[in-house]
Amino acid sequence: MATEFIPAERQGVIADLVKTNGVVSVAQLSLRLKVSEITIRRDLDILERRGLLERTHGGAIGIRRVNTEPLYDQKNRSERAEKVAIGKAAAALIQDGDTVLVNSGSTSLQAILQIRGENTRIVTSNVGAVLEPPEGPELLLIGGVYRVRSNSVVGMFASLSLSQVYGTKAIIGVDGISSKYGLTTPIQQEAEIAALMIDRTRGPVIVVADHTKIGVVSNFVTARIEKVDVLVTDSGFEEEYREELEGAGLQIIIASD
Repeated sequence: MATEFIPAERQGVIADLVKTNGVVSVAQLSLRLKVSEITIRRDLDILERRGLLERTHGGAIGIRRVNTEPLYDQKNRSERAEKVAIGKAAAALIQDGDTVLVNSGSTSLQAILQIRGENTRIVTSNVGAVLEPPEGPELLLIGGVYRVRSNSVVGMFASLSLSQVYGTKAIIGVDGISSKYGLTTPIQQEAEIAALMIDRTRGPVIVVADHTKIGVVSNFVTARIEKVDVLVTDSGFEEEYREELEGAGLQIIIASD
């Protein structure tokens, strides 16, 4: 005889499957739990409202949370080859003469280092760019309060500097990107600077994020997903996220090593 679950038990099983597998489909859950697809969709809606998963067209994907900020050096070493490839692919989207607004982060830094063009201007809060300046472009480091943990500048002076600039493109690094929750980061000051860069851009907003950032949600919202035009990620990108992200209007570029 098939095991019958009360709704709370069934939803617990679904939550565990999402946590273990990362992605589930309505059809698979319906077969496994011996209930209708309508019942499964209702369960998924309840679990989404509880913040345990994110609904997709045919099922659900897990939500991973990042509540604390790792040290810059630690982030810089993580997924290093992928970040270099992402930076190269993002830099290829920049044309000579662009004014590019770039925020903090190890992946953003890789994009800065590979941007070329004698008439290109990079405006950034990323202090790492000063230590390894790109060849060719003019580099403008905005003022502000230095944050050791992110190797960047933030605060009122940073915001005032950005208020005097319009970018033709923006390259934005994130701690998390989700079709439902948008761009997020664990630090409010970093979210403010990235959000202002997006607002000051009169052209494409390019998010650079390795595959470990996709589906991640953190504490502070930088921008809604609709503000993003392009996502540059690596070959570890899970295709389950493609439909939702492209449905939100993103072009997805997979960087090759």
